[in-house]
Amino acid sequence: MADSFSRSDITLANWRTAPYCRWSFHNVREIVPSAVVSHPALETEAVPEVADGIEIDDPATGQRTSASAYFAATEADCLVALKNGNPVAAWSAPHADFNAPHIIFSISKSVTGMLAGIAAGDGLLDPDQPVSAYVDLPASSGYADARVRDLLDMTVAIDFDEEYLDADGAFDRYRRAMLWNPQRAGAEPESLATVLGSLGKTGDEHGKRFYYASPNTDMLGIVIERATGVRFHRYLAERLWRPMGGTGGAYVTVDGVGTARAAGGICVTVSDLASFGQLMLDEGRARSGRQVVPAGWVADMRRGGSISAWKTGNFADLFENGRYRSCWYSAGDDHDSFCGIGIHGQWIWVDPETGVVIAKTASRGAPSDDDANARDIAVFSQIARRL
Repeated sequence: MADSFSRSDITLANWRTAPYCRWSFHNVREIVPSAVVSHPALETEAVPEVADGIEIDDPATGQRTSASAYFAATEADCLVALKNGNPVAAWSAPHADFNAPHIIFSISKSVTGMLAGIAAGDGLLDPDQPVSAYVDLPASSGYADARVRDLLDMTVAIDFDEEYLDADGAFDRYRRAMLWNPQRAGAEPESLATVLGSLGKTGDEHGKRFYYASPNTDMLGIVIERATGVRFHRYLAERLWRPMGGTGGAYVTVDGVGTARAAGGICVTVSDLASFGQLMLDEGRARSGRQVVPAGWVADMRRGGSISAWKTGNFADLFENGRYRSCWYSAGDDHDSFCGIGIHGQWIWVDPETGVVIAKTASRGAPSDDDANARDIAVFSQIARRL
């Protein structure tokens, strides 16, 4: 922990702000209730040797620098790079614990999207069915006439603004329900499911336009629970994380009645995050040879998604030729790269052409920074081509 603050300084009101996030992002379960996905192996994982020879051209400065210097300067915590499934590079900040689970924020969505694929492969979930086939919703809910596929592809016409710094509006209410923000004095606590079900619909049609809204994936987590009859953290443990070969500790934050924060509350080690990216590169097959996620679901994620929905959506500037399918982004570059992204600087970058997977955790003070994201994308692309 940095000398500038102590544990007693960190509260529910400030845990996502700098400098406290450098500690809290590795220790979320001390702040927010959580459910265990997996316990760490008895032996901690050895950190691979750092590949000091990797150099990149920093798009922000135009200067040649080492990858290590770049990550040190951009509030990164830990990084692991794999090539053909083998670790070839690693880096960690002085304050970071390589073997501690780190919150991955919206890369949780990418995990949840693959859990939905497992449930679909089991014949328990049909993505073309309405959300209301699995979850009881009021007729006024914006999700009442949306399909599960709309949740997966962020094409729900939901009336909600993703305002990360909101302190007294709808986003604050949403975060209070998930127990990420302090409750207001005299206010009646709400469950995450209650808040989700109360969100309304815009005048648009579902399925036509990409519109990023984290409640969609939290609703998807509830759909998976209802469809499978298994709590989210158990289904994740039994059907994805253990079969994948995860070795580190992992957990997910929950609300007051135990509903998992499927859109942003998963915490895993950076090595296991890289292994998850490798699972996607290997079409859902673990290193053991076990098919964990149906290969067809992964192939559809990598090649599907509506280009027109993306181009008319609110993230079109992120990737000029991008797509979004089953909670993953397709970069639309010449290597068919795809990725999972989390606020505050979390990434999985997968380059199928070079066989490189890059996993990065970070404690960037700003939750959302378009320039920082563009800079990271350019750097990941360079590293993947140079490894």
